[in-house]
Amino acid sequence: MLRKLVFPALVGLAAYYALFGGEYTLLDVREIHQRAQVADAELEALRVQTDSLRNRVEALEEDPRTLEALARERFGMIRDGEVLYRFAEPEEEPLPR
Repeated sequence: MLRKLVFPALVGLAAYYALFGGEYTLLDVREIHQRAQVADAELEALRVQTDSLRNRVEALEEDPRTLEALARERFGMIRDGEVLYRFAEPEEEPLPR
């Protein structure tokens, strides 16, 4: 009779320890796996961003048209004989008191 109770109790205790005991429980392993998936997604996004920036640098170093477009857009540079038109937004008039 005692053997019939002790063996299932030991098996139950071993199963409990396997799932919820020790250094990493089943819940800890699940959380670590989820964190790893999030980290992998962030890493992939950073790789895409790095590739994009690397392509931009390469285009600026090797493609004169890209460099010219940047100079025109950012610094308002023009070629000889061109006329630059700048459109300013009208300033808002203060409301009368």
